Amino acid sequence: MKLLVAALASELSAFPDSLPGFDRLVTGPGKLQATYALTRALDAAEYDEIVVVGTAGAIDRALDDGVHEVGTAFQHDVTDLDGVAGQHVSLPARVSTGMPGVLIATGDHFVDDAEVTAVIRPTGAALVDMETYAYIWVAGQFGVPIRVFRAVSDSAEDGALTDWREAVARCSEQLRAFIRDEYGV
Repeated sequence: MKLLVAALASELSAFPDSLPGFDRLVTGPGKLQATYALTRALDAAEYDEIVVVGTAGAIDRALDDGVHEVGTAFQHDVTDLDGVAGQHVSLPARVSTGMPGVLIATGDHFVDDAEVTAVIRPTGAALVDMETYAYIWVAGQFGVPIRVFRAVSDSAEDGALTDWREAVARCSEQLRAFIRDEYGV
């Protein structure tokens, strides 16, 4: 059995309530809710794989509006004791799915500011979101393989929240088609 995970129910709006071979989990937005909900789910049942779907802002201006697999994540909103951004005091600087894919910057606030994206862009991140680092880290703690698929919803700059609200249904449709093709369900 696989676990289909999204932060928000709206990101699963194009998915049927039941998908053969998958349980479903909506965690809530942000790293803490993602960590808590996924940990509880993995404590309660065993899964062959975690499949995360959802939206993300595009930091890389050359990235198309399609679905992208995430390979690695880091937290853009933390600093270590030496003040190094993206480094946590006790967690790994980067976590990986073990799959090829884009680098995503995870943080606990919705990025919709050109100044913030200008700070994140030099890290090489292609996308920005609020949960991926937590999902990958928790999956690693349980030794469960994870794949993360993000549909580009906005530019993570001025007006991004309005863009996201308008794009979430389109992104869900893209993700549903992608999962149908990737997993045959």
